[in-house]
Amino acid sequence: MEKRSARIYASIGAVMGWLAVITQLYLHIQNRPVPVGESLLRFFGYFTIDTNILCALFLTFIALQGNSQLGMFFRKATTAIALTVYITIVGVTYNILLRNTWNPQGMQKVVDELLHSVIPVYFVLFWFIFVPGGNLKWKNAFPWLIYPILYMVYAIILGTITKFYPYPFVDVNELGYTKALTNSLIVLVLIFLLSLALIGIGRARKKFDGPNKKL
Repeated sequence: MEKRSARIYASIGAVMGWLAVITQLYLHIQNRPVPVGESLLRFFGYFTIDTNILCALFLTFIALQGNSQLGMFFRKATTAIALTVYITIVGVTYNILLRNTWNPQGMQKVVDELLHSVIPVYFVLFWFIFVPGGNLKWKNAFPWLIYPILYMVYAIILGTITKFYPYPFVDVNELGYTKALTNSLIVLVLIFLLSLALIGIGRARKKFDGPNKKL
């Protein structure tokens, strides 16, 4: 019953996630100030977009119970918890630091709320309700830093080439490399600390029989 409930919950989340990402892509292209190619590079330069895509992929594989190599990777409980860390950072960072930096209207506002508030909360609830995690290792937090590190490298390279930086705290044009890299390091530390916190919660729940169990 629990697996069936997880698949239903995941199906709803996957549909919501893909609709939000695809609609955001449409709005992004429609309102682009630069050619399509650069606009796409900018689109994938947002941690919000990349993380929501990963979460939508995860929920899709849970809903379909995919048994491909990629599907099995996304169905790992460790993958679920890592994605919970990333999407939580998306929601917290936006709602605390970035919400007041712009005022979206109409469909853009709806998509904005989905990507930054609704889906993060929905995904965290999925983790809390359906994902076991008692035997997680503290060292799991280290490989979970690979994705945000790769993202930050991409964001800085993108900005160096196009002079466009997706977030003000990595805007080398305004801050310089030293400050931008320092801000990036602070974010990585926050991600690491949040990872440790969720690992601790998972270990305390003691409902997990192995770090690679599939959902």
